[in-house]
Amino acid sequence: MRAITQHTLGGPEVLTIEEVPEPRTLPTEVLIRVAAIGLNPLEPRLRAGEFPLLGQPPFILGWDVSGVVETAQSWRFRPGDEVFGMPLFPRAANAYAEFVAAPALHLVRKPASLSHIEAAALPVVGLTAWQGLVDLGNIREGTRVLIHAGGGGVGHVAIQIAKSLGAHVITTASKSKREFVEELGADEVIDYTTVDFAETISDIDLVLDTLGGDAAARSLAVLRPGGHFVTAVADEDTDLIARFEAAGMRFSGIAVEPDPIALNSLVNLVDQGKLRVHVQQTFPFEHIADAHRLIESGHLQGKIVLTV
Repeated sequence: MRAITQHTLGGPEVLTIEEVPEPRTLPTEVLIRVAAIGLNPLEPRLRAGEFPLLGQPPFILGWDVSGVVETAQSWRFRPGDEVFGMPLFPRAANAYAEFVAAPALHLVRKPASLSHIEAAALPVVGLTAWQGLVDLGNIREGTRVLIHAGGGGVGHVAIQIAKSLGAHVITTASKSKREFVEELGADEVIDYTTVDFAETISDIDLVLDTLGGDAAARSLAVLRPGGHFVTAVADEDTDLIARFEAAGMRFSGIAVEPDPIALNSLVNLVDQGKLRVHVQQTFPFEHIADAHRLIESGHLQGKIVLTV
């Protein structure tokens, strides 16, 4: 099969398409013939060596995948079933490939309401948002939630999840994305390029952070007493954690995990018309370097997907 691999750390040019053996499945696993691969900002960082999650090359990146079951060593699926998921994260899933071997429990059936492209775009961002807002944040009707970067991959899904559960949603976004996040259901939009959110809002029950840095630190000022800060990026900042805890706030770090129950909850929202995943652009398999360059340019709206 063809796979996108790299033998050294570096820029997008280190990604090369090579012929490699098809993966072999173990009991409880299935082999997926891949139709589409969702790309995430973490992957260019791994490629460049900024974050040594996979160790040293050679390795194959990728987790978000949608396709058709080719062979199955599990009672959960049969050949021909359309499935999608985020297998094995944070261990290597080798999803930048024409075939992927994955634990059946890390996958769910793709609904007819989602194309393979949309399904491949959903797992990492959808599960991050769900686990942060629902499992950790205990969001419910009336919760005042601030979602940073509402126009991004996690943010645009998080807005819709929060609205579906009856929350009052405030988000930060650039002027160019205001209409987009309002269409998703945001009740209030703060243009972070012209307004300091920390001086604009208050009495927030829950903050979902995908930015870290200064935005994370300034979020302390907007939380109500006993409020909850959930971050997907700043969970190892001991000084930041200490500041939140000293102020009597809850601080939680979210490291996304494969979760078929949560993924099926997202599918239910899709089927009910309460959730859609926005794909900014698709790239053919052969143009992976261009896709990585676009991700690294920043300020994406939704997701980027590779088609196989």
